[in-house]
Amino acid sequence: LFKHKRALFVLCLLSAAFTPVYVGVVFFGFIPEHRCFSPGVAELSQRCGWSLEEQLNYTVPEWGGHGAGFSSRCRRYEVDWNTTGISCSDPLGSLVGNRSAVSLGPCWDGWVYDTPGTSLVTEFNLVCEDSWKLDLFQSCVNAGFFLGSVSIGYIADRFGRKLCLLVTVLINAVSGVLMAFAPSYTWTVIFRLIQGLVSKGGWLTGYVLIAEFVGSNYRRAVGITYQLAFTLGLLILTALAYVLPHWRWLQLTVTLPNFFFLLYYWCLPESPRWLISQKQNDKAMEAIKHIAKGNKKNLPFSFQNLSSEDEDGEKLKPSFLDLVRTPQIRKHTFILMYSW
Repeated sequence: LFKHKRALFVLCLLSAAFTPVYVGVVFFGFIPEHRCFSPGVAELSQRCGWSLEEQLNYTVPEWGGHGAGFSSRCRRYEVDWNTTGISCSDPLGSLVGNRSAVSLGPCWDGWVYDTPGTSLVTEFNLVCEDSWKLDLFQSCVNAGFFLGSVSIGYIADRFGRKLCLLVTVLINAVSGVLMAFAPSYTWTVIFRLIQGLVSKGGWLTGYVLIAEFVGSNYRRAVGITYQLAFTLGLLILTALAYVLPHWRWLQLTVTLPNFFFLLYYWCLPESPRWLISQKQNDKAMEAIKHIAKGNKKNLPFSFQNLSSEDEDGEKLKPSFLDLVRTPQIRKHTFILMYSW
């Protein structure tokens, strides 16, 4: 069983590495406490010797809820804090007289973020009127998951599990590195969309590959183990995000291991079951012998005359209709669709 265990282990690494694409927005899109940047406030605060709390109470509107209101984060007082003679005990009163009459305006000069690190939000100012752009970032990933899962599943059936796995890993790795160096929000979304298109499909291909390596009695166990590796990846991602509070370094760190998975070209055989379905019995036999040799097992005599169930027919061609072709598979398809 050594070959099977090794295949399960290396594919579990792939499963764990999928988590940054799936839930990375929690860290990449972290929204810290923020307020409008007002020129002159920092200098005034230093001159008056204010604490941070005093500075916020004097210069930020509706700060009573410590940033809970929209005005405290997305509006600022329309006054000139660089004016000479401002009172330290009542700065607004010395500027306009009636505090309630002060008009509010948008954050023309950007925001101040209370965080030692960086995120997509702090770098591209995805707050207030532009907060929807953070949702768009994750929506593009989810759209990529949907399109990629459907299309890559078909490609894996048509051209093989191993080839599909390696191609998706390569595209995912390259687009992930490019995202870490993306010069703008638009390019960040584009590279993330590409990751979404290939990563979920690649993860599912790995799931299918390990399920086809083992007998039916072990499929449930390896499937659960494969998904447990995803959970382990969540814990590792959390630890890395704690150590690396800057989103570009975090993105680069979680992406680079994907290039290691390209070594699977020499580590993983093609699925024998897929080879048999494609009438490539000689290649399937080579793969089975390789697995048996690694497991130090003798190949049963019945495998010497390996053939598919329909040896004289044409090779099986995948179709989306296969999901509803028979009553049993149709029932399974609808149950899984409802569950998801």
